[in-house]
Amino acid sequence: MGSDSALQTIRDDLAFLDDWDDRYRYLIDLGRGMAPMPPEAYSDANKVQGCASQVWLLMARNPVDGTLSIRGDSDALIVKGLVALVIALFDGRSPAEIRAIDAKAFFDEIGLSSHLTQQRSNGLASMVARIKAEAG
Repeated sequence: MGSDSALQTIRDDLAFLDDWDDRYRYLIDLGRGMAPMPPEAYSDANKVQGCASQVWLLMARNPVDGTLSIRGDSDALIVKGLVALVIALFDGRSPAEIRAIDAKAFFDEIGLSSHLTQQRSNGLASMVARIKAEAG
């Protein structure tokens, strides 16, 4: 994903949904729509530490333009949706773009920050930190 139009679609869709139960269902659907990862990607090296649920991020840098390709998965439905949201925010971007993104501001903008448990907020922060570390 990782495009500004994809992010705008997510913003618009979430803004359209008034009820947080509907927004959680939307996040779950985002997670279900992600491409599956290869079985070998479910390794300790790809596991994100700091998440209560199991989360894996598979990242690869494009040797031509340096952009980061990101895929991910989780064993929990809502968290998998959060993984999809993080991928939409960062996938296909250059290291400089990734470093410049204020993920917390985006999550605040869509109202997510105030509707997550502390554990999920910590896990989301761990995913963002892992991607930013990979970007360098």
